[in-house]
Amino acid sequence: MPHAAAIASAIVPTAIDMDFLVNIDVDDLQKAVAFYCAAFGLRAGRRLGPSVVEMLGGPIPIYLLQKEAGSQASATGTQLRSYRRHWTPVHLDFTVADIESAVRDAVLAGASSESPVTTHAWGKLALMGDPFGNGFCFVQFLGRGYDEIAGDGAQ
Repeated sequence: MPHAAAIASAIVPTAIDMDFLVNIDVDDLQKAVAFYCAAFGLRAGRRLGPSVVEMLGGPIPIYLLQKEAGSQASATGTQLRSYRRHWTPVHLDFTVADIESAVRDAVLAGASSESPVTTHAWGKLALMGDPFGNGFCFVQFLGRGYDEIAGDGAQ
């Protein structure tokens, strides 16, 4: 029987040449641009047609995509878009130097703070929500960050 690592290396490329970008659905593009500029210090880049704005200023571009509330989220599913606060297994974490200031600025821009800032061995965490129902977190690393809790075998 072949070794599992040999099988995995035969199937999965060892290096992938790619970049990342983030798409965020919103129901009000103008309001979303204003929020993401005020809350995160981003700036509007290109406008890609009437319903997409590229946001710049972070390590990767964020694209705000205007999609109507109640529209079908996927051609293969039955879920409809809702901009009330919702849980999703994928969210953005924004690393910041001063979490209290970041939370204050985001709340002033229209975000909701969903719990008090918590402190962990690796740093501080603030659970937040944007005005479009999407969750995000602010993270302020302390000491060695995640290395504070990484085991000896971590790669």
